[in-house]
Amino acid sequence: MDNIKQLIDELRQELNENNYKYYVLNAPTMSDKEFDEKMALLEQLEKANPQYFDPCSPTQRVGSDITKSFKQVVHERPMLSLANTYSVSEVTDFLNRIKNMLGDEQFQIVGEMKFDGTSISIIYENGRMIRAVTRGDGVQGDDVTDNVKTIHSIPLQLRNGSGYPARFEVRGEILMPWKVFDALNREREYNEEPLFANPRNAAAGTLKLQNSSEVARRKLDAYLYYLLGDNLPFDNHYDNLIAMRQWGFKVSNAIKLLNSIQEVEQFISYWDTERKHLPVATDGLVFKVNSLRQQLNLGYTAKNPRWAIAYKFQAERECTKLQSVSFEVGRSGVITPVANLEPVLLSGTIVKRASLHNEDIIRNLDIHDGDMLYVEKGGEIIPKIVGVNLNARINGSKPVSFITHCPACGSLLQRIEGEASWVCPNKYHCPPQITGRIEHFVGRHAMNIDGIGEEVAEQLYNSGLVKDIADLYDLSADKLMLLDRFGLKSAQRIIKGIDESRKVPFERVIYALSIPYVGETVAKKLAFASTNIDNLMSMSLEQLSAIDEIGIKIAQSVIDFFNVQENRTIVERLRNAGLQMQTAADDTKVSDKLAGKTIVISGVFNLHSRDEYKKMIEVNGGKNSGSISAKTSYLLAGENMGPAKLEKAQKLGITIIDEKQFLALLNQEPENKPQ
Repeated sequence: MDNIKQLIDELRQELNENNYKYYVLNAPTMSDKEFDEKMALLEQLEKANPQYFDPCSPTQRVGSDITKSFKQVVHERPMLSLANTYSVSEVTDFLNRIKNMLGDEQFQIVGEMKFDGTSISIIYENGRMIRAVTRGDGVQGDDVTDNVKTIHSIPLQLRNGSGYPARFEVRGEILMPWKVFDALNREREYNEEPLFANPRNAAAGTLKLQNSSEVARRKLDAYLYYLLGDNLPFDNHYDNLIAMRQWGFKVSNAIKLLNSIQEVEQFISYWDTERKHLPVATDGLVFKVNSLRQQLNLGYTAKNPRWAIAYKFQAERECTKLQSVSFEVGRSGVITPVANLEPVLLSGTIVKRASLHNEDIIRNLDIHDGDMLYVEKGGEIIPKIVGVNLNARINGSKPVSFITHCPACGSLLQRIEGEASWVCPNKYHCPPQITGRIEHFVGRHAMNIDGIGEEVAEQLYNSGLVKDIADLYDLSADKLMLLDRFGLKSAQRIIKGIDESRKVPFERVIYALSIPYVGETVAKKLAFASTNIDNLMSMSLEQLSAIDEIGIKIAQSVIDFFNVQENRTIVERLRNAGLQMQTAADDTKVSDKLAGKTIVISGVFNLHSRDEYKKMIEVNGGKNSGSISAKTSYLLAGENMGPAKLEKAQKLGITIIDEKQFLALLNQEPENKPQ
């Protein structure tokens, strides 16, 4: 190695180590002057010797002023959200569920801080950062590697030369500290720019800036809280966090191993007040089962891991004056009353509006014109009216009256039977309903067409270019550029998003259609059961309601939707536009080996997780059930299964099989005959 290369390597190592001590440990060993001098020397040497360029050099943290768009990347492992709770008793219920699912097996809980920022996934290979991706929709996110490199508390090169896997993923939260947030807003106020509502929004907005040098200037921070990959150093979450800290990651000092419900309650009580002294925003705590094997066996629901839960701190409350009530029309025609409030500061944000949801809530709260209302933030995010200060009520004020006609199209409103909502029945000619369906269709969880939000959807509709969702596929860049505020780049971005939406899988197309009561999870079940759009449109009420977790209400809604000729016409136009109207080969049934079989899963397993076994049952034609009955074909029994289920299965003469016997049924293992 020549002397120049050796000097460059030594400078990089010194500067990286000081970054770690300064930004992670808050204990620098080098003065600012010395750091700046060594950084300047390294920059000079790298510029003079470009053959020694290294993307993980500390000089790369300053960012570039080159504008670029973000590439979307599919996560190697989905980034699911956590189930939320707002009471200690619900956390206790969570712990009891874990205890019941694990049987007699002992378990520990890791208590952590829930930071209020924007989630990130970072991949490392051989100790070096190679990619950083936002959470996005949980399946895919934006590649923001260049921006994340500017965050000094995230290592580009790990400190310790060994002990970490060759390739692994860390997840965490990118944050804007309170001090940085306040300074940024003061600067924006001086420049007469819009202020950020809270540090979370500021961090998320900063991370998506096209100019990474501006990202570097805003001094984001990060806490990392999860290690994933093969060959992890430990078989438990807590020790892996400690290992991450030794490698150079900023791991919160709040993490703690908890061995009982009492310790969990003490942890909640302590941080309920102590969190207010932290330098960054938090909105709760997270509790995770420590053992990775137990996490695997507990598995996942459609949206959340069963082995973790988020506890949200109690919301702050303020009292402010009701200025007026306005009424908004949603994409399904539901009329939502909105309280327009005298601005009030709540949990770090200015609140001016809050949903009143429906007429019954207005009546139950007994809201009058000009009332002083108590406002909270549900989960410290969504403003919510929780009461009225009757002592401040104006004499002679009248109760707020609900409208009788649609504020957008004038149609007489209808009350949904058995529900609290009033609905505009003019579904196919009421402008807010049409633009709402357009906005839903292009959303990230649906067709993911970038560049079309509420304002653009309204602009497209009002211009006559898009009267329904199928019209989107008749757009061109030339047509878009005829509209106000549309240039070539913005038009091309939308057209590119429309082209790429043709690859979106069938279940998301179903979700994008805005069928009442059909959310993401239901759309997946409909796609899996029907396999293509023609089958779905022709299924009977009996066939639809036979699908797992699809009740009569949802089944009838699907039938009603496809009985409308306008909807069938739109589907045909979307089909002709090239959208995916059938399931991919990987999502369809693998075999009929379990056809007609109902299987109950109980206990913990070693070869696969519970969710993996459920998937195997479904793709091989079987049906999962949560309870044993005379219709049960097999009880798939793991370790520590509940004695009540075992006793009932034996009493009914149900065949009991273990993992290897189940896999043998699918010809995935040498057969051991069921007992």
